[in-house]
Amino acid sequence: MKVDRFHVGPRLSEMAIHHGTVYLAGQIAEDVSQDMVGQTKQVLAAIDRLLEEAGTDKTRILFAQVVITDMRLFADMNQAWEAWVVAGHTPPRATIQAALASPKHLVEIIVTAAQK
Repeated sequence: MKVDRFHVGPRLSEMAIHHGTVYLAGQIAEDVSQDMVGQTKQVLAAIDRLLEEAGTDKTRILFAQVVITDMRLFADMNQAWEAWVVAGHTPPRATIQAALASPKHLVEIIVTAAQK
């Protein structure tokens, strides 16, 4: 079966679609001067854009993995997350603490979704 890749770079693709399942690379904030809420909002907006490009949306997320650099910021991340998710369509999610590639990034979110 065919695998469609989007925004292909030398290291990774931002998205791949196979058998109606959409796999996003980890999304990070562009403006790292913002706090956890601001960075999380940027990441969620990037996820929205990629899912739209794939012909789906956040109500079709099958699983999300959230990586944050400091668990003390967990509530701040959740503030942005809870404002973004659609009631009745909250996906399974795991949140872990880990160092990210750049110490200025506070959050990275990886999503798998179903196409419509």
